[in-house]
Amino acid sequence: MSRTPPRQLALELPHAESLSRDDYLEGPSNAQALALVERWPDWSNRVMMLVGPEGCGKSHLAAIWAAISGARIVGAHALTAADVPASLATGALVVEHLEPGHFDERAIFHLLNLARETNAFVLMTARTAPASFEIELRDAGSRLRAIPVVSVEPPDDQLLRALLVKFCADRQMAVDEGVVGYLATHIERSFASARQAVELLDAEALRQGRPVTRALAATLFRSQGTLPL
Repeated sequence: MSRTPPRQLALELPHAESLSRDDYLEGPSNAQALALVERWPDWSNRVMMLVGPEGCGKSHLAAIWAAISGARIVGAHALTAADVPASLATGALVVEHLEPGHFDERAIFHLLNLARETNAFVLMTARTAPASFEIELRDAGSRLRAIPVVSVEPPDDQLLRALLVKFCADRQMAVDEGVVGYLATHIERSFASARQAVELLDAEALRQGRPVTRALAATLFRSQGTLPL
C-alpha cells in the first residue's frame, strides 16, 4: 500500500527588509518624495507630509530622513499630548500612519504648536491628505490642512520590476526574468501588491520544496483565481 508523502510545512520566519538609502529604489513615481527627504533641512516648511497608498514606501522614506536628521519615529495612534515634548527632544520627529479617527487631535495640535515654537522639523506620513479628514478640533484641522503634501504615486513598469527583484532578494529568493516578468504583468501596479506576491510565492515554494519558477507562479496564482491586489 503506497503512502502519500507528507507535505512540507512552510515556516513563516521574519524577513528583514533594509530601510537604508542604498536600498531605496527611485523612479518617477517617488522622485519628488525622495528629493524632499534628501534636500533637508532646506524645506519650504518645517512640517511636511508624505501621502500615498499602503506599501508605497512612505515608511522607508521616513526611515531615511530619520537617519539623516536624527529624528525619532512615533506612530500617530500612539502619540499623546504628554509625549510631545520628549518626542521633539532631538528637534526632529517622524509621525507615521496619520489616519482619520485614529489619532489624538489635541496631541497633534500640541505637537504642531511646539514644533513651530522650537523650530523643530516634523515629517508625517498618511494614506490620504488631511484635506479629506473629519476633525473635531477646528484648530488642529486647520493646522493639519496647511501642511504641504508630497505624494508618492504607484510605480511605473521599470520600478515595479525593480521592486519585485528587491523583495525577492530580501527573502533570499533566486528568481529569473521569467518570474519577474510574469509577476510584473499580472499584479496590480503597487508596492503592496509586489510585496504580497513575493511573500505568497516564497511560501508556496517552501511548502512544495521546489525552486521559484514562472510555472510555479502561474500555477499558484491561477489556483487562487486572482493575483494579489
